[in-house]
Amino acid sequence: MLVHGVVWDSPSPALRLHTPAGEFTDIALAQGSSLGLRVTPGLWCLGHVKVHGPGDRTHVPCPKSSPAERGKQCGPCFARDDSRLMHDFHRGGSVPPGLRSYLMQPHWLYVATFANGTTKVGTASARRKWNRLAEQGAVHASYVAHAEDGRVVRILEDLVTRELGLVQQVRSAAKVASLVEPRTGVELQAINRQQAARVREFLAGLSMTGYDVARDEWERPALAARLCNARPSGAVRHPYPAAFDGGGHGLRIHSMSGAIALAGLPDADGVEVEGTFVADLGALKGRQIELGRHVTEIPALQDSLF
Repeated sequence: MLVHGVVWDSPSPALRLHTPAGEFTDIALAQGSSLGLRVTPGLWCLGHVKVHGPGDRTHVPCPKSSPAERGKQCGPCFARDDSRLMHDFHRGGSVPPGLRSYLMQPHWLYVATFANGTTKVGTASARRKWNRLAEQGAVHASYVAHAEDGRVVRILEDLVTRELGLVQQVRSAAKVASLVEPRTGVELQAINRQQAARVREFLAGLSMTGYDVARDEWERPALAARLCNARPSGAVRHPYPAAFDGGGHGLRIHSMSGAIALAGLPDADGVEVEGTFVADLGALKGRQIELGRHVTEIPALQDSLF
């Protein structure tokens, strides 16, 4: 089965898989759930997407099941993917009618803060206002503007980056590292509110139309609390000790933030080894896996972990 990533289409996340029969199936990543899998070496094309409207899109599997060449796609699928065109729409780029319909729906501008204090600006369609931030793995976030369409919101996003210096992307590796030793919730909330206030003040002074300044705060999923909070005194938390590029892996989910899990590692008898581990399940995207009763092999030299 081909992994399409971690999705938050409900209050709980799931690992989305594309089966050999051509169907999608979701594996729930609830608290206490077990995830056992074996990864086939290699990275494979996820196909492409045709957008027909705000809530209507079609996934087209890669016709040749080709290795990935550009991100998580082969060259031909990348060229056919509608979603790649949306980032230049506000600069006058041409888009198909279905994607135009999607982009012309209302959008939100948000400011999101991650576990090390890094803060970014981003956008979310009205339909995915909450889900987008859940999938990003934000610790705290605020909505700072409601725009009438995706063109306006992306112009605002670029202006905030240019004038206030907020980035538009935070790398997964940085998110994972920050969750091993997250800053306190009080600090992160203060950082987010301060940055959101700066952005709102800036937006209020623009002569543009097509948006309203917003003052809502995002509600983080309950399942993320344990991972996002600073670890209790005496608790042991480590980076996951293996790469998701091959071999067997077995995890028991304790908490999830975006695609990142705080997990226990059970042995062959189901008993968890000491400590918890921060694992980026997003690294499984584009991998072929086989589900089953597998365990993670922990390096023999455990001093590097403990």
